[in-house]
Amino acid sequence: MEQAKEKPIKEKSLKLKSFLAGIIKENPVFVGLLGMCPTLATTKSLESAFGMGILVILTLIGSNVLISLLRKIIPSEIKIPCYIVIIATFVTIIKMLSEAFLPELYASLGVFISLIVVNCIILGRAEAFASKNGPLLSLFDALGMGIGFTIALCIMGVIREVLGTGGLTFGVYFTFLPLVSFTPLAEYAIKLFILPAGGFLTLGCILAVMTFCKNHKDEKKLEEERKRIEELKAKKAAELAAKKASIEEAK
Repeated sequence: MEQAKEKPIKEKSLKLKSFLAGIIKENPVFVGLLGMCPTLATTKSLESAFGMGILVILTLIGSNVLISLLRKIIPSEIKIPCYIVIIATFVTIIKMLSEAFLPELYASLGVFISLIVVNCIILGRAEAFASKNGPLLSLFDALGMGIGFTIALCIMGVIREVLGTGGLTFGVYFTFLPLVSFTPLAEYAIKLFILPAGGFLTLGCILAVMTFCKNHKDEKKLEEERKRIEELKAKKAAELAAKKASIEEAK
């Protein structure tokens, strides 16, 4: 009975771990530095970054689940070509759907929708996770990685659009939504940030801040560990001194 209860708890923990890994600890952009081409090219605005993220999430979910279902059937000798064919199929479907229902987003992203096929995040998850785990775990892994990728793109999109245009605009590509534009800092806009060089500059600054925070956190942990060791040494020395004093008194 206890083993039966532990099994669903363990499965739930694995699903949560797979989901959260891609968002935080194994974020494909800020930690893995994967998918740099769409990251730098499609983050001129929050809306285009969000659109690319959604398309990648859909591709990841479809390819991960299908590859997981076929993992025991696909021969190991030709698994990479098979993965690419599966991914390309989903990308083609998503490309056609976006062209039909979101033509403005399709025109904005252009060739970068087709390049999702060779996005190392998708092929990497297929090889490293979906080919070795069940469809449900692969689904959670795809969701985590996709959402982590989308969050990273949106962070860069917000920074670049605000600095490059002086505000945010939504509804240009997702035309089924009302057009909302808020640009109070337009006169202070730095056009560099909506140019290709702005993508490199923004990503570099974000990674520099993350590295600084990580180093500061590691230094703090190291200092706490040193203090703990010093306290243990002092405690041990006090115990030895007390023991020595009691021996001397006994003599």
